[in-house]
Amino acid sequence: MMIKLLSFLITISFSCMAYAQDIKPGALQLQEYLPALKNKNVAVFANQTSMLGNTHLVDTLISKGVKVKLIFGPEHGFRGDADAGEKVSSGKDARTGVPVTSLYGDHKKPTVEDLKNIDVVVFDIQDVGVRFYTYISSLQYVMEACLEQGKKLILLDRPNPNGFYIDGPVLNLKFSSFVGLQPIPIVYGMTIGEYAKMLLGEQWLSTTANAAVKKYFLKGNQKIFGQMQIVLCKNYNHGSKYILPVNPSPNLKDMRSVYWYPSTCFFEGTVISEGRGTDLPFVKFGHPALPKTLFSFIPNPNAGAKSSKLFGEVCHGYDLSNITPKAEIDLSYFLKVYEQFPDKKNFFLPNLFINKLAGTDVFMKQVLAGNSEASIKASWQKDLDAFKKIRKNYLLYKDFE
Repeated sequence: MMIKLLSFLITISFSCMAYAQDIKPGALQLQEYLPALKNKNVAVFANQTSMLGNTHLVDTLISKGVKVKLIFGPEHGFRGDADAGEKVSSGKDARTGVPVTSLYGDHKKPTVEDLKNIDVVVFDIQDVGVRFYTYISSLQYVMEACLEQGKKLILLDRPNPNGFYIDGPVLNLKFSSFVGLQPIPIVYGMTIGEYAKMLLGEQWLSTTANAAVKKYFLKGNQKIFGQMQIVLCKNYNHGSKYILPVNPSPNLKDMRSVYWYPSTCFFEGTVISEGRGTDLPFVKFGHPALPKTLFSFIPNPNAGAKSSKLFGEVCHGYDLSNITPKAEIDLSYFLKVYEQFPDKKNFFLPNLFINKLAGTDVFMKQVLAGNSEASIKASWQKDLDAFKKIRKNYLLYKDFE
């Protein structure tokens, strides 16, 4: 019932659903959302990926006479130059003078004070389609705030560079955190617009936000939540291989990192360097205790990794630069590194961050028990099959199957 009712809440804006290589993100469809911003006080959730060609969305809106009163920045900041997990301060954008509020750390959700003079929130950011990449968690908090406070939300959709497959363990809610809030697999095969639709339809938002949605449906009271508008990409489908024009964050430096990230980010939950402080994080990884006959590198502080594991130490491991990633999560290197690591009792970090990344404690137990990649992946299938059925209810683009 909820799925059918979604059409009352979401206006899906698009002009053409032809499938070609000339993919145009939702932000480029200015005619679809500029009218809704006229004479409104606007807040924009954005970062360095929020581009319309060579011009940033904020600059474009201001040039069109839109009253941009506030900018929200996610993890890594509005300009995208902060480390993963680094505290990002609020302030003013040097170029436009617009106040910038960080939605990260202790302030993840827009407050009543943040939105008190705002009529419309525009959400535009390039996601990478991986559960532990935190932008979809920020999306949930922004949606909740808009629903709870009766603000219009316009979501400018962008292609998912990993949107052509689905894989990984489905998150157990006992392990819910900012790197995974909802019961979805690591690679979930949805654009950020499709995921927003799922959050609404599955009633995964806060109790207050879900109540606002129900009240809207039952009574048509637009004072509760005027409307959510999703502006679709043109010429995109889930078979598309979209090449990101802008790096989505400091440690995803090119498409090799983007494609390997779902498989090698597991190393963040271990003592192994995941390659921060190198030219290709998540493509290069290793540790001083691994065999010296392997590929060697020395991670050092850089613009995207001011502090991380094993800086200044010679690490031995793997460089996947010239290996084509599969359209699935590849556990072979993780399991190989575990097998080669001499101090297995201290392989996983004591804070058990691996369980938040995996969304379950089963994966760590399987690795410790020496389970094969095939058996580990087979254990995901039941939950994956159930997720795939739910996912189909919320797709806005032609699927890859």
